[in-house]
Parts: sequence; structure tokens; C-alpha cells
Amino acid sequence: MINEPKKDYNREMHTAEHILNQTMIRKFGTGRSVTNHIEKKKSKCDYKFNRPLEEKEVRMLEGAVNYFIALNRYVKESFVSRKEAGEKYNVSKLPENVGDKIRIIAVGDYDYCPCIGQHVSNTSEIGGITIISTDFNEQTGILRIRYKIA
Repeated sequence: MINEPKKDYNREMHTAEHILNQTMIRKFGTGRSVTNHIEKKKSKCDYKFNRPLEEKEVRMLEGAVNYFIALNRYVKESFVSRKEAGEKYNVSKLPENVGDKIRIIAVGDYDYCPCIGQHVSNTSEIGGITIISTDFNEQTGILRIRYKIA
């Protein structure tokens, strides 16, 4: 079944990715990451963006993600119809054959997203993140953020 949590991501790192994505949306008006690579040691997320981040913006982003993590919010799953998912969430990355029930992950009241990955049950399990580096590619308009669990 395609909606079952199958991906073998690191739960802490993957949940931190949800929070990083939502923070990028709220602070910089990006969409969710266009690509990502989630690993236990370090991870990266790529965003469509128009410039590199300044160091003070990187620290603000890191602080905002860690602030939310420290709020100790629950992470919950629910299932909605494909129609409802299409009305409320970005479903552009869902395969055509996903079926009618879509798994939605809620990270507190901060981020809601269709997802098949594994997650922590509370943000307190993450601890925090450190942004290791950011790079901006002018040709592609991609901002890459590398991070690790602190």
C-alpha cells in the first residue's frame, strides 16, 4: 500500500526536514524543498530561490527551526481523501496511482504535509539542528541547505 510509512529515513532528521521546509515557506516565501537527501549523519534540502542567504539569515533560520523543535509538539498522522488532500495540501509530488486515502503528517500546528516517511512522535526527540552550510547556484536558482542534528 503506497500510503504506509515505507521510507527508511532517519526519523529525527526527516521530521526536522518538515520543520525546515515550513520555516523556509514562512520566513522566505519558498515552496517546500524541490529535492532533498535525508541521512542520519547530515542531510540537505534544495529550494527554488533567487539569491544566497546572508549569515544572519542562516542563523535566524536555524534559530527559528530550533525554537519550534523546543516547543515539544506532537507529530501525528491522519488520512484524508485524495480530493480533500488536493484542496488543502501540495500534492504535486504524489504519484498518480496513490489511491484515494492520503496520509497527512501534522507537526504540531506548524506543518501539514502528505508524506510516507517515518517521524518522531514529539519534536523533543529531535533535540535541535545545526545548519552546516548553504550554497546558491545562480544558473539553476537552487539554494541548498545542509544540516545535521545538533
